[in-house]
Amino acid sequence: MNLIIRLLITAVVAFLLTKVLPGVHFEGFSTAIIFAIVLGVLNLILKPILSLFGLPLTIITLGFFALVINAIIVLIADYFIDSMEVNGFWWAFIFSILLSIITSLANSMFADKD
Repeated sequence: MNLIIRLLITAVVAFLLTKVLPGVHFEGFSTAIIFAIVLGVLNLILKPILSLFGLPLTIITLGFFALVINAIIVLIADYFIDSMEVNGFWWAFIFSILLSIITSLANSMFADKD
């Protein structure tokens, strides 16, 4: 159940960000749900590999390159989803930063406090 809630939070935040950022477009909320699923799979499979190869750059840039890896993941998701459009690297960069911050805050608000 926790996974479904996190996916829905990510989808809602991503959908709302597309209304604010002119460089990122979804055709509808169903695209945001597909984006959240694809993003989760890419974060599970591809992000550890990119992080491992980018570790020297991440150390040299004091962690800044991890933000670049997040933007690359968003661009790869854009490649796989036809009904999503990102207008370049910088829009993906801004979108990934805002998505990370807002979903982290929302997940902490809705997390089970057992």
